[in-house]
Amino acid sequence: MNTLQHTQIKGLFDTSIELPSLIDEIPLGIVVLDTQRQIMLINRTFEALSGFSMEDARGIPCFHILRTKLCMQKCPLKKMDSNSESISVESDIINKERELIPVLINLSPIKDAEGNLTGFLETIEDLRPLKEVDAKTQQAYGFRHIIGKSREMTRLFQTVPLVAQNDSAVLITGETGTGKDMLAEAIHQASNRAKGPFVKINCGALPETLLESELFGHQKGAFTGAVENKPGRFRLAHNGSLYLTEIGDLPLPLQVKLLTFLDDKVVYPLGSAKGFQADVRVIAATHRNLDLMVREGKFREDLMFRLNVVRLHLPPLRDREDDIRLILDHFINIYATRFQKDINGLSKKALKILLDYPFPGNVRELRNILEYAVNICPRGQIQFTHLPAYLSETKHHFDRSMSEAGEASEWTASFAKSNSEQSSQKTWASLERDMIIEALVKSKGRRNKAANMLGWGRSTLWRKIKKYKIDA
Repeated sequence: MNTLQHTQIKGLFDTSIELPSLIDEIPLGIVVLDTQRQIMLINRTFEALSGFSMEDARGIPCFHILRTKLCMQKCPLKKMDSNSESISVESDIINKERELIPVLINLSPIKDAEGNLTGFLETIEDLRPLKEVDAKTQQAYGFRHIIGKSREMTRLFQTVPLVAQNDSAVLITGETGTGKDMLAEAIHQASNRAKGPFVKINCGALPETLLESELFGHQKGAFTGAVENKPGRFRLAHNGSLYLTEIGDLPLPLQVKLLTFLDDKVVYPLGSAKGFQADVRVIAATHRNLDLMVREGKFREDLMFRLNVVRLHLPPLRDREDDIRLILDHFINIYATRFQKDINGLSKKALKILLDYPFPGNVRELRNILEYAVNICPRGQIQFTHLPAYLSETKHHFDRSMSEAGEASEWTASFAKSNSEQSSQKTWASLERDMIIEALVKSKGRRNKAANMLGWGRSTLWRKIKKYKIDA
């Protein structure tokens, strides 16, 4: 289509019956616009790509149908006239099914025989077939570096591309380790701010006085130790995104200052009466229940409303059973490549242990487990012996671990023996819980001593106390 002369295109417009049938034969998406950038004609290839029919699109402004990053930025057609050259740019579109599709877009002016501008021609080439096989697989089961195919994650992947295209505040919720940081960065990378900075700050990592300076900056001499001007994270994130992780830990006085910024987009550094207009998109995340914190007076309700324009929730891994095997394979491939090892999956026993494990640390814990296992495994399949030791502390492995581990004391063996008759009537979880309570009673609540009695590490005992909700 690009080889057609503009005079020929004008001639084609004069034969309205022939033009649609001609462009339907072209294996590229074709969109013909008038001078107001309203759609006059689309071909079948574009209908299939976008999901919109000719009846849906006719007379509609281009950006409502094409829906690309270009539309959210400065549309190149606004500056195009009869003397302009054709433009070719790689972008993406969001189709009617809310799928993000990489495309190559060519934009050209259409002129009549006298050289007057009569409209515009857009060709859209689907780039998906040209992508790497791995990239296509990841697109099918995820968004950016976030993997999943469960119903909850699929719904999230459909929503994120739409959310990324605007500047509304986003609140990401989810337990620790679910991937909130990755989702925040994915939103930034998919937005029209991708070329700008992505600045992160943990609201719970600094005391209030230092956190205010980190966020808003300060002028030289604003307080003792302020020997030079400091720009602050808001200013550093200008034309980009600021990610406020653990927003639930933000002190109340700074919540007021953040709310003020969200209202007027002006940053006032400490010690300065002169503000800076910061063009920043705010993305916040927390593992806390902000609704409960609002009721308890620990978080401002008005700030909650301002941050909660778009809320995205990442479910815990225990609620994503369909995703665990997919994520396991993903991380095995990553670490096998990184460590240059010939690893070809998990043994049946190792796989069963991982599929049965509740993953209280979510995806972060799973990733760490696989990094450790690939490091330890020399080659071939990852065996259960290559997994971290705490994963095999189950009823199936309890007798074996007691006989092999010298750390397991006589008391532990004695307890197991004395409860052998009852244990047949109990679940392993209830027996293990009783054993922990007994050890804590005998050690008078001293966890180090209780852990030694059980033959466990202190962190293992702490985790199991939390798991069984033991008040110790």
